[in-house]
Amino acid sequence: MKKKFSKPLITTIGIALLAIGFVACYAPQEEPTDLAATAFIPKPMSVTATAKSFHLNDKTGIEVQNAELEKLGNDLAGKIKAATGLDPVVQVKEESPSYRTIYLSLQPEAELGEEGYQLTIEPERIVLSANRPVGIYYGIQTLLQTLPAPGGPAHPGPFIVPTGTIRDMPRFAYRGVMLDVARHFFSVDEVKQYIDYLAEQKINYLHLHLTDDQGWRIEIKSWPDLTKIGGSLEVGGGPGGFYTQEEFKDLIRYAGDRFITIVPEIDMPGHTNAALASYADLNCDGKARELYTGTEVGFSSLCVPKEITYQFVDDVVREIADLKPGPYFHLGGDESHSTGLPDFIKFVERVRGIVRSHGFIDIGWDETAQTALDDQSIIQLWASADFARKAVEHGTKLIMSPATKTYLDMQYDSLTPLGLHWAAYIEVDQAYEWDPTTLFPGIGAENILGLEFPLWTETVTDLKDLEFMVYPRLLGLSEISWSPKEGRSWAEYKDRLASYIPRLDAQGINYYKSPKVDWPE
Repeated sequence: MKKKFSKPLITTIGIALLAIGFVACYAPQEEPTDLAATAFIPKPMSVTATAKSFHLNDKTGIEVQNAELEKLGNDLAGKIKAATGLDPVVQVKEESPSYRTIYLSLQPEAELGEEGYQLTIEPERIVLSANRPVGIYYGIQTLLQTLPAPGGPAHPGPFIVPTGTIRDMPRFAYRGVMLDVARHFFSVDEVKQYIDYLAEQKINYLHLHLTDDQGWRIEIKSWPDLTKIGGSLEVGGGPGGFYTQEEFKDLIRYAGDRFITIVPEIDMPGHTNAALASYADLNCDGKARELYTGTEVGFSSLCVPKEITYQFVDDVVREIADLKPGPYFHLGGDESHSTGLPDFIKFVERVRGIVRSHGFIDIGWDETAQTALDDQSIIQLWASADFARKAVEHGTKLIMSPATKTYLDMQYDSLTPLGLHWAAYIEVDQAYEWDPTTLFPGIGAENILGLEFPLWTETVTDLKDLEFMVYPRLLGLSEISWSPKEGRSWAEYKDRLASYIPRLDAQGINYYKSPKVDWPE
């Protein structure tokens, strides 16, 4: 017997089914997402994806645990606005985070160390925690890579952030880049732009090569002709330039706001023609040298026997120390071919004492390992593994900058319009496929403070030249300095690089399109 339904019941069932259909069509659906598939550079230590999503929209706010993090919250809000057009409100909230917010907090967790962070993305909220503000800053750089790049075309949204947990911390404490502002001068604004680029890759030291044969670029008030005369030109004979002490302090502050420390270098006793042209007394014969705008090296030297040389060095180091750049001072020491070895050793050992007397930790190029060493100095390996191994025997830590792998002024190939190739041609894959702990026998992870990637500027004249020589090699080099050795491979990285490259396009960065990479159309 068939069961009959009354009309009211049929109507009720129909309405219910219609409502269910309506909800099915218009209720928010979870987009399938995979946080582990995001093209992060540098690659985080661990990424655990949970295949859901956080919707960033005009209701999303930013909450910070305390006033100490408010500046970082405002920085994140500004970056989100630049990337999406949204304008999240920042407020301090000490207790549990609200629904649909991004929450920044300091939570003690020894395993994450000084610079590590944990980024937990859930459908209800995003929580970024670290031991110190620097860890929050690095976590912000990672979070921003899940959003459109700032500077690109307006994105209509929706802004979907894949869910999961990222735990991350750096492999090496020192992750540096060197910029030669002596061969060709770079303005304060150009250096600031470079600092912004470096911060995205979690670089934490900017080594400025402030003096060389072609130019003296830092104001020293007790020796004013260093900039008046020595700073007047650059390679090729064009006008040079220099930083006043106030400008240099401004650079120090700007970098510090991005957790980057400036390392000043005054190269000596060689690479000093700009100083020798400025003051006759610094020459052994008492005669000022002619200004030099070529690119040869090894012909100049401060006068080691003269006492005024050390008064000069002391004044320079003292005035730079007063600007409070950070813990390190680079005394140079490379390619001092016209200084006899006994004089070179005498000079470096005395200057090292001067540097330390002003509260600095001294760094020297690997030639300075020929002097008496201890565990207080740092040696920067650029050419000689033998010198570096000598340093290791004395407990001296190393900064690894092997020219054949890390020199950003080396040409990519024989057709590269800029750069040199005396060390090597360094294609994008060659800059990535190496490891500092296995490159030289006798030098292991326990001996290495970190890595640094130098850009000498004999052929690099402006910011666009700089970008072309730096990118995309810096991306891979920064990953070597930050990410675990395990799990890194060129085959995997080159695909991530291709996916990352629209971020460079959006910022208008001038990069080299290597044939080694399948670039996006």
